Amino acid sequence: MMREFKLENNLSCCVKTNKNTPRIALSLNFAIAKPERHAGEYLLMNRLLMKGTQKYSSEELSAILDENAIDLYTEMKHDYLRFRFVSLNEDFELALSILADIIKNSTFEEFEKERIKLKGELLAELDSAKSKVSDLFTKHIYKNHFYGHSFTTILAEIDNVTFDDVKNAYNDILTNSYKTLAVVGDIEPDIAKNLLNKYLASICESINNESEIPTPDEVKQNYDEIIQEDAQQAQIIQGWQVAPVTSDDYPKLMLLNIILGASGLSSRLFLELREKKGLAYTVRTSYEIHLKSAVFSIYIGTEPSNIQTSIAGFTEEIEKIKNIPISEEELHNAKNNLIGKQQFITETNSQQANMMAYYSIFGFPYNYQETLIEKIKKITSEDLQKCANKYFNENFVIAVIKP
Repeated sequence: MMREFKLENNLSCCVKTNKNTPRIALSLNFAIAKPERHAGEYLLMNRLLMKGTQKYSSEELSAILDENAIDLYTEMKHDYLRFRFVSLNEDFELALSILADIIKNSTFEEFEKERIKLKGELLAELDSAKSKVSDLFTKHIYKNHFYGHSFTTILAEIDNVTFDDVKNAYNDILTNSYKTLAVVGDIEPDIAKNLLNKYLASICESINNESEIPTPDEVKQNYDEIIQEDAQQAQIIQGWQVAPVTSDDYPKLMLLNIILGASGLSSRLFLELREKKGLAYTVRTSYEIHLKSAVFSIYIGTEPSNIQTSIAGFTEEIEKIKNIPISEEELHNAKNNLIGKQQFITETNSQQANMMAYYSIFGFPYNYQETLIEKIKKITSEDLQKCANKYFNENFVIAVIKP
């Protein structure tokens, strides 16, 4: 049973009752309407939200969450800030009260300490060649854009971020954002509505603001590489800007991702580049989505001597999917794989709440996943060919890390 309603502050909510489940999950998203002023400003803000409120110190907050087995944390995405928790049914109101306190009364007091920790973690992450090639790729595919704020971009700008920058950025998100919330668990909608109004109706009103994040500039073909002397292998990413979640091509690109490289041992790139040609340690594709854009990319880890052969292999497989119709058997298997993944990622109350709030923040119904699955079932081989020819063009970026 699902029921939708709005709180007294216009916050859009949906409660899905799953009987006889011991834990209740909540996911609350605040839309991001503006790019950050300095790279890392939003990331630092997000980390500080769990570092104490006017009521609780950072240590007290951690203790009360641990004592009551409440998993509560925040996540910063490019297009939304997410608050989420999972609690035992009997502790739902307690978890809500703590969440409301964090949203309304965070102090951001550990600012400098957290900035130093963030810089250390990013530097450690960039010791990985895989992270380094991803960083290089991101900077080029979204050059001079908010979505392109990679780890190295953040490290270059984070010292310019002040305490006031972080606090003002959060206040702006809090007061000028569209907000959506999903609750899933063994709770009646009327009870949930009363509790949500009690604790969350006093936060700033949900506003349907147009996003001021610009559409990224069109990518021009670009090849860039970094020499890393201690690298053991070459890391390669090739990618294109493609349609985002709001496009009719979204389910088609999801299916192309499954066929090319996201279905593990049965994917084309794995079979051709690893199994038949022995080029890859790892090869996969990904489809990473934002509101104003998305990226479809191919990644491979290989011997340095195989760099050009691997890139030629990418081209060969892309040309095949553009020019040779996909068989009915492969299409059927890919659809089953994708639909199975969709069902797998919504098994728990927490996963369901996150998925419902995720689609809602992008303007879809809370139950959009059901519509998405029906759209996937209707995709034809011709649809996929047209989609591949539309996006897999000469405007790609290739990033390489090699010894």
